Amino acid sequence: MNPPDPNKKPGALTGCRVLDLTTPLGHLCGKILGDLGADVIKIEPPAGDAGRFRSPFYYDSSGAAQSLFWLAYNNNKRSVTLNLETGDGKEILRRMAGKADFLVESYPPGYLDSLGLGYSGLLKENPRLIFTAITPFGQSGPYRDYQGDDLEILASSGVMSVTGHPGKSPLRISVSQSEAWASLYGAMGALTAFHHRQQTGRGQFVDVSAQSACVIMCAHAPWFWDYNRDNPTRQGEYMTGRTITGARFRTVWPCLDGHVTFIIYGGPAGQKTNRALTEWMDTHGMAPDFMKQRNWDEFDVATVTQDEVDRMEEEMGKFFQNVTKKEFLKEVVERGMLGYPISAADDILNDDQLAARGFWQELVLPGREKPVQFPGGFTQFSDMECGIRLRPPQLGEHNQEIFQDEMGFSLAQLEQMRAARTI
Repeated sequence: MNPPDPNKKPGALTGCRVLDLTTPLGHLCGKILGDLGADVIKIEPPAGDAGRFRSPFYYDSSGAAQSLFWLAYNNNKRSVTLNLETGDGKEILRRMAGKADFLVESYPPGYLDSLGLGYSGLLKENPRLIFTAITPFGQSGPYRDYQGDDLEILASSGVMSVTGHPGKSPLRISVSQSEAWASLYGAMGALTAFHHRQQTGRGQFVDVSAQSACVIMCAHAPWFWDYNRDNPTRQGEYMTGRTITGARFRTVWPCLDGHVTFIIYGGPAGQKTNRALTEWMDTHGMAPDFMKQRNWDEFDVATVTQDEVDRMEEEMGKFFQNVTKKEFLKEVVERGMLGYPISAADDILNDDQLAARGFWQELVLPGREKPVQFPGGFTQFSDMECGIRLRPPQLGEHNQEIFQDEMGFSLAQLEQMRAARTI
């Protein structure tokens, strides 16, 4: 393991214990609590959490596959294996819950209740327990028992209806969004309940619906009609709803070594940006007369026509195809323009801004000699620590540490439970 640094400041949740029984739908929730300093115990089935088997994989020096998804969302956790459907497994979880501050789970509604391990059952063991349940559709309502993966959740929340290209089918965003948003709201709910407990001394049940979380993610969309009498639609790399003429504006442009973002802007900042781009194009002999002659101080993006937009964008597109991402960023900054190159993975790893803030943290993984860079804390606090303390655990890596050293089971008892597939 990567040992904790004794010189680091405590986190907001240092001294708190989290039992993480989540599937991939809730992995990030436990990680957030761990980043804030909590002791997170990942309780996995003896065969391993489903997240360990999710692609893509990398292979260590022994040839063993490691899920990149698992590695991304399960640092700052210790791992034990436990079969909750056995008598010993149930009793062990009850004992663990009796001393925990948080329990986070994402089983189908009613499953833990059927084992006597739901909120009402564990409340008897620990009335201060904050029990957070993250499910596709929540614990109530006609869809309560429906199951769904990222595709179904994004479809049901309306996110897909405004994602994609005009005239074509709705699209799912390539990386799972519903899991991240549900986990984020799960962590927010758990922390809010923790604040309430500090005032009242009581724990409570936190019910998180992934569908609801994703509806909130795009909650701005319905208001377009009230303001513009225009419903948001799929626009691909274009943006609409900015003019009374119905013009659409390109936002993503091919460049010499990738893509950049730029849009014809309005307002004072946009007028400066449009003028600066024209001047930059002119230094390369690529600014047409109609752009050089335009009075950008009087340019009103709300009244521009589609013909005008198309004419300007045709010239801009030719220019951007001769510019590298590095050159684009340099000129944007020096000229005070709006715009940014689109970062690929290598760009992010070598980003000067992230490096300057100490964003990347190095961890040594089993089966690998060289350290691996991991994203660090999601926030920087002036008087608290937030970041990675522990590498992602191997399956059941902490069985002996937790069951024997902390809970008092003997080695013989552990062997018996292992033989019975309890752990």
